Amino acid sequence: MNDTAIPENSTDAPAAAAAPARPRFLLREMRSSCATQRIYKWSLPAFAGRLPDGRTYNTCPSAGICKNLCYARAGTFRFSNVLRSHENNLQYVLDEMPAWENQMAEELTHARYHPRDSRTHIRVHDSGDYFREDYLDAWLRIMRNAPEVVFYSYTKEVALFEERVRPKPPANFRWRYSYGGTQDELIEPGHNHVDVFPDEESLAEAGYTSQAPSDLRGAYGPETLGIPANNIPHLKKRQGASTFRALQRAANAQKRERREKRSGPASRRPKAD
Repeated sequence: MNDTAIPENSTDAPAAAAAPARPRFLLREMRSSCATQRIYKWSLPAFAGRLPDGRTYNTCPSAGICKNLCYARAGTFRFSNVLRSHENNLQYVLDEMPAWENQMAEELTHARYHPRDSRTHIRVHDSGDYFREDYLDAWLRIMRNAPEVVFYSYTKEVALFEERVRPKPPANFRWRYSYGGTQDELIEPGHNHVDVFPDEESLAEAGYTSQAPSDLRGAYGPETLGIPANNIPHLKKRQGASTFRALQRAANAQKRERREKRSGPASRRPKAD
């Protein structure tokens, strides 16, 4: 895998901005109709953008059609204070990863993550993804050092996870591959996965279990989990009657067709000596 940093310095970047003040708690409590139990979350800005110091970033390097249908690129996620908070998180990881990892590990020893009557669950990324190997590795260390906490994620980084997580995952980590990315074809039968459907009816017809009653179904649900599309009118219109999986498959087919028109089908090309 490639260890090259995804965010890069822009050639016209202004002088480096001062590091933002670090909050006492890096994790925020999820406030959602599908968060039926206490769940904490860690957020990065979704997909691509530019930090205040001019650096560009892409926190979802394997995003496919999802980048144009992403709930985390609309609504409250785009409020200036919310986006600024998520970008501060990313800047902390990029500029001071050891300090960020240490603070996260120390935070997880706090009493609020160790209630007497239940287990704490942490969703790593309600926006963003594991955009770099060293960042994923840092999370794996954090998870192993907090065995009483359950971590879970939806991710499109299939190849990275198959290489670095599946062989020896932390016992308290549950992940699920998410359709709509450039690595959809690597999702195999038996992999826990999630697809986004236009509505609950189409989800049920396909034999999927809905995530809507509780986001913890992402951690404990069956292999085939479905999410009904968020009620964001312009995104629902753009998605139409298709699932993310179907839309990505169509996009891949169109890409192959364009490539073959330029260079001819692979089976017809002259073979190299």
